[in-house]
Order: sequence, then structure tokens, then C-alpha cells
Amino acid sequence: MITSASNTQVKNIIQLNQKAKARREQGLFVAEGRKMFGEAPRDWISKVYVTESLTSDSSLMEQISMLPEGKAEIVADNVFRQMCDTKTPQGILTVLRKPVWTIQDILRGDSPLIMILEDLQDPGNAGTIFRTGEGAGVSGVFLTKTCVDITNPKVIRSTMGSVYRMPFLYVEDVVSLKAELEQKGIRTFAAHLKGKNSYDQENYQGGTAFLI
Repeated sequence: MITSASNTQVKNIIQLNQKAKARREQGLFVAEGRKMFGEAPRDWISKVYVTESLTSDSSLMEQISMLPEGKAEIVADNVFRQMCDTKTPQGILTVLRKPVWTIQDILRGDSPLIMILEDLQDPGNAGTIFRTGEGAGVSGVFLTKTCVDITNPKVIRSTMGSVYRMPFLYVEDVVSLKAELEQKGIRTFAAHLKGKNSYDQENYQGGTAFLI
């Protein structure tokens, strides 16, 4: 059991929560809470940390026991709180490998529905687009490199698990991406104060991309 905040694993979790560079270099990100652990693809899981007080939860511990040996650590409650990005942690924290998606993963199917995010900085907005997009049948999300880091803990929480199922890919700019999409027969739409048509007057059948 981990009982000290000086433990190297504890320090690393704090780094992963606070620094995009650490997440990028290690290819890892952190997801807090039972829902995020329960829905996590098992082959993404690098490590699970659970508070000492939750070890009495037989249902949760049974799920954790199904992980490969060495994948779980019990942490003293006071130390666990220091590892978390939230003020009222749920007692379980999952460290996951960052997925590697390709453009083919996003442009799947005959008529992909795509979101393109440009310069989007707000973590909550980014996460909301992911979970709303999943409900609307979006095929995947492209983001410019000036957007918020999707593995930011606030974004991860806001996705409510959709980050596990929604392919995403960072691109240099929307101009070159738009040209590539046009070559594949995918039309791009964006809202504009001087736009000619209302959004409900357009035909979105076929490959479609929405720019935000």
C-alpha cells in the first residue's frame, strides 16, 4: 500500500494531471471516478489506484481483481486526495495509455459525420462536444494543434467516457484538412452571421463536417 506523498508513483500522477508535456512524453493520461474506470477499455489501462477505504467495496474490488497482476495499487486516503485533480475524489483513479487514432478511423463508413474544432480552448466545451457528438453519431473529431489538450483531466471528466469511443486526431490547420476532405467528397459547414442559409435548410446527407 502507498502511504507517502513522496512515493514516485504519486509524484508522477500529479505531474500527469498538471502537465500536458508529461502526458505527451509518457503517452498516458488520468481518468478519475468509477464510471471512467468501469468504461475504460481494458487494454488501455496502465494502472489503477484505489483508496484504502474503498477496499471494503466487494463489487469494485472484484472488477479490479480481474486486471493483470501488478496493475492495481491501494493508496492511503490522505495521499490519494493529493493525487487527484478533483476536490471530492470518488476513491478510484485510472491511468490509461493515450490512444493512437488515424484519419482512416475518423473517415470510416460511406458517409462520415465529422466535427472540426479550431482554436477551442475551454476544456468543458471540448468534452461536451465529444459526448454530444457520440450521441449524435459523429464518426470522429479533428482538432487544430491550438486546441485544448484532450487528455487534460477537465476535458476527460467532461467527456463522461466518450473519449474512449470517439476517435480524435490533431491536425496542423483547417485549410489543408478541408482540401483533403473535399477530395473525399466530404462537405464542410460553418456558422456565419452573413450565411445565406439557415442550418435547417441544408442537406447533410453524404459525408459532412461541421467546423467549430
